[in-house]
Amino acid sequence: MTEHGADAVVVGAGLAGLVATYELTKAGRRVVVVDQENRNNLGAQAFWSLGGLFMVDTPEQRRLGIRDSADLALQDWMGSAGFDRDDEDYWPRQWARAYVDFAATEKRQYLHDLGLRITPIVGWAERGGGFADGHGNSVPRFHLTWGTGPEVVRVFAEPVLEAEKRGLVEFRFRHRVDELVVDDGGAAVGVRGVTLAPTDVDRGRASNRDVVGDFEIRAGAVIVTSGGIGHNHDLIRKNWPVERLGPAPETMISGVPAHVDGRMLEISETAGANIVNRDRMWHYTEGIHNWDPIWPDHAIRIIPGPSSLWLDANGNRLAPPNFPGFDTNSTMKAILSAGHDYSWFILTQTIVEKEFMLSGSEQNPDITEKDLKLTARSRLAKGAAGPVDAFVRNGVDFVVADNLPELVAGMNKIARGPELDLAHIERIISARDAEIGNKFSKDAQLMAITNARQFLGDKIVRVAKPHRLLDPEHGPLIAVRLNVLTRKTLGGLETNLDSQVLRPDGSAFDGLFAAGEVAGFGGGGVHGYNALEGTFLGGCIFSGRAAGRAVARATPRG
Repeated sequence: MTEHGADAVVVGAGLAGLVATYELTKAGRRVVVVDQENRNNLGAQAFWSLGGLFMVDTPEQRRLGIRDSADLALQDWMGSAGFDRDDEDYWPRQWARAYVDFAATEKRQYLHDLGLRITPIVGWAERGGGFADGHGNSVPRFHLTWGTGPEVVRVFAEPVLEAEKRGLVEFRFRHRVDELVVDDGGAAVGVRGVTLAPTDVDRGRASNRDVVGDFEIRAGAVIVTSGGIGHNHDLIRKNWPVERLGPAPETMISGVPAHVDGRMLEISETAGANIVNRDRMWHYTEGIHNWDPIWPDHAIRIIPGPSSLWLDANGNRLAPPNFPGFDTNSTMKAILSAGHDYSWFILTQTIVEKEFMLSGSEQNPDITEKDLKLTARSRLAKGAAGPVDAFVRNGVDFVVADNLPELVAGMNKIARGPELDLAHIERIISARDAEIGNKFSKDAQLMAITNARQFLGDKIVRVAKPHRLLDPEHGPLIAVRLNVLTRKTLGGLETNLDSQVLRPDGSAFDGLFAAGEVAGFGGGGVHGYNALEGTFLGGCIFSGRAAGRAVARATPRG
C-alpha cells in the first residue's frame, strides 16, 4: 500500500532526525518518521553520548578565564580540517564557516531556550598537534551537557512527541527503508522498504531483521538522517585510508550499536546522490571492552587526561604530539605503524582517580541523572569514580600491580602481539621519572601537563599533579590495553547549506535532503580530516535544523 499526505518523511529517529522534525512541526508541517529500530531507541546514538558540545566564547569559558573568539575557533577548525580537495571540500568549507559562526553566536541560546543546561567546567579536548595553525583546540571548548546525551535528546524529543499527540508527527518504527522513490522528473518523492517483526528489546540491543511486510510512503520531501557506518566493520575496512593512517586494524570494537550500518548511503547513491570524502572517518585509539555490554562488541572510550604514559604494542613510547587527548589521527597512525592494532597506557592510581573519564551517558550516572550530590562525591572525593573503578576491577583490558615486574607480566598475558621487555619499559619510565622534581622539563609530555595545569578547570578536576610513576605513594601501577574503537563517519552525502543533497554533477537533487552523520555532519564532511570534539552532536543539531527549516520553506502544508 502506498501512503500519501505527509509534507516530509524523515529517515532515522536519531538526533538529526528529531531536530529536523522539530523544526518542521514548528512550521506546522506534517512529518512521518521511519526507523528500523523500535521506539525504545528514539534518539539513537546521541542518547549514549557524553553530551559534549563545541561552543565558542561562552559565559562558562569567560568565567574560567578562557579567551576565545570566532576567529580563533575558525583558525583551529580550518587547521584541523586540512581541506585539500577542490571539489569534494567545496561545501564542507562553507559548512565549516557557518558552523563555527553558529557555535559562536546562536547555538548556546538556541539550546538554552529548549531547556538544555551545561556544567560550569569546560573541557579541553583534542589539544592538538603542536602548531598554532595546525590541528587542535587552542583553548577549552568542550561544554558538557548537564544530563549528558539523554538530555540533548530530551529537549528535542519532547516537543516532537507533543507534536505527535497533535497529529503532526507519525512514527513508523520497525520500518527499514530499502529504496528512495524518485519520480519521472528526478525528484525524491518518498521511500519504500520492508517492515520488520515487532520487538520490545531494550535501547541499544541488537534486534531481529525478520521481514513481515512492505511499505511505501510518499511525501513532499525526504530527509535522510540515518547515521554513519560505525558498526559496519566491513565497510569501515573498505573505506579505510591506508595511505594516510596505515593498514586497517584487524581487531576493532564498536562504539555504536549494531543498527549503525550505513545502509542509507548506498541506497541514496543508487538513487542518484553524490557521496564525497568516503575515506575520512573518526575512530578512537583508547577503546576498552565494556565488561557489561549492551550491544555486540560494545566498546567504551577512555577520555584521558594528559598524564598516562603511552606505549605502542612493542613497548616503545609514542612520540609527540601523540599524548593522551591531543591528536587522535596522528596517534592512530603511530600505533598502526608499529605493526599492531593496539597500544598501552601505563599510569598510577593517582592518575586514574583524577584523569580517567569514560565516554557514554551510562558511564556517567551522576551527570546523566543530574544529581549534584552524587556528582560532588564522585568527582571530588578520593578514589576513582564508580564506573571507572568498575572497569579497573572487571575490565579485560586492565592490569593492576604493586610493582613494575608484575605489571609487565600481566600485560604480556593479555597482549595480542609481541612480548614486552621489562628492562626496556623500566628504562623508559625511569627516564620519564627523572624529569620530575623541577617545574620545567625537556620532556614534551611533562611540558604539556604543566601547560594544562595553568587552566583552572584542568588543575581542579582533570589533570593530576606530576609525580613519578614508580613512586609507591601513588600506586598501585595500572596498565590498560587500548583497542581501536569505531565511531564516526566524517564523509557522506554532499549537501549545500540548506542540507539539500547534491548529484555528482553538482546540481541539487530535488526533494532530497540529508543531515547528521550520513551527510558528514554537513556538506559531506564539515570536519575535514579531524574533529575538534563536541562537534558531532552539534553537527547533527546544526544540519538537522538547516534541513527542517529548508524543507518547511520549500514544502507547502499538506
